[in-house]
Amino acid sequence: MSLRVTVDAMSRFAIKPFLPRSLFGRATLILIIPILALQLVVAVVFIQRHFEDVTQQMTRSIAREIAVAMQIIETSPTRDIAQLRLSNLSSPLGFPLILEARDDPKPGTKRVFYDLSGAAMSKELVSLLGPRIAIDLKTNSKIAFVEMPTELGVLQADIPRARVSTTNPHQLLVLMISTALLLMIIAILFLRNQVKPILKLANAAEAFGKGRSESYRPEGAEEVRRAGSAFLSMRARLERQIEQRTRMLSGVSHDLRTPLTRMKLTLALMDDPETADMVRDVNDMEQMLEGFLAFARGDTLEDMEAVDCVQLAHDVLANARRSGAKINLSTQIETPGRTEMQAKRMAITRALENLITNAMRYGTRQRLSVHMLEKTCEFVVEDNGPGIPQDAREEMLRPFARLDTARNQDEGGGVGLGLSIAMDVARSHGGTLELSDSADLGGLKACLRLPR
Repeated sequence: MSLRVTVDAMSRFAIKPFLPRSLFGRATLILIIPILALQLVVAVVFIQRHFEDVTQQMTRSIAREIAVAMQIIETSPTRDIAQLRLSNLSSPLGFPLILEARDDPKPGTKRVFYDLSGAAMSKELVSLLGPRIAIDLKTNSKIAFVEMPTELGVLQADIPRARVSTTNPHQLLVLMISTALLLMIIAILFLRNQVKPILKLANAAEAFGKGRSESYRPEGAEEVRRAGSAFLSMRARLERQIEQRTRMLSGVSHDLRTPLTRMKLTLALMDDPETADMVRDVNDMEQMLEGFLAFARGDTLEDMEAVDCVQLAHDVLANARRSGAKINLSTQIETPGRTEMQAKRMAITRALENLITNAMRYGTRQRLSVHMLEKTCEFVVEDNGPGIPQDAREEMLRPFARLDTARNQDEGGGVGLGLSIAMDVARSHGGTLELSDSADLGGLKACLRLPR
């Protein structure tokens, strides 16, 4: 049992790389293989049961006629008389009979490998007339040259191939192949129409995963319509949930900012030097509130637009330099003249600003790189800070995660949402945020990879 399972697994592993990956390709393969197998079986049966049988029957008639000619030669006193009798016999038989005085021919059959009727013919002649017969089917495809040694010389019969095989036997095969091709074309066109609704559903789901809500109408087979209707219901529920959350957070933001503003105004009117710590605490609370709201609000209210990634990086870099950052920019463009992509401008700006802020907080040197590839756009932010251990990087991408040993909190405030917001922005575009070590600066390397 285990051996059979192992063999099956090995066979699947050997065949899998050669199978098409798309549903249309696999369905086409499932459709074509049975049709080809059926045509092959019918062709083999036709050749064996009809083509060969008919050729053998017609060859037996020719063999009897050659046997009559052999008998005439044996009963003739001289070769000239035998040739005269053979000439008289050639006319009713329909092929010439010649008696030549020369050495006996070498027995055997000369034919091309694909001459199936010739193989059946030569086999039948040898079985009826003996192994001394010589058959040439290769010199002329329309004439079978047959030679038999006799006492008066070599009998040569130039037999038309039409006398020993069916005429136009390929017509049935051509008709079968033409019909099969026509049916396959019709089936493939029908199959494409059935697969097209699935592709539309997949494109709509992929676009929704990247933050775009494209128009979609269920169509196709009943199962595909049910899946499309379920997708639309799910998308509507998610959009309502996001809209309700956004409205709730807008109300919370307004309600919390009002008391904070009153506290700041009250503290500003007080002349007590001890209120400085309280003012700093209120400012920290306001900063934390802004971070919470930015993380919870996300980029759901922003629409996709054409964004020039290089220009966006220059704008973010200019804002960072106004804040006192000494950060360099490097670009690598593999698609000259095409630096735009469909994205949410403010969301990507917010993500890059968070990554640059972290780099400024924990390092003294920073670098922003833009890599424009054929299918992706990569924003890379590096610093020379302490970095993040490899086993803690996944945890640092979660909301409110803070790593005191690697990122010293005394260097600045924060609530642990910078990397989480950047990760959410990447996911909303169908991309990802990867953390690694910077080979040049020695600190953390954050790569924001977005599909184009």
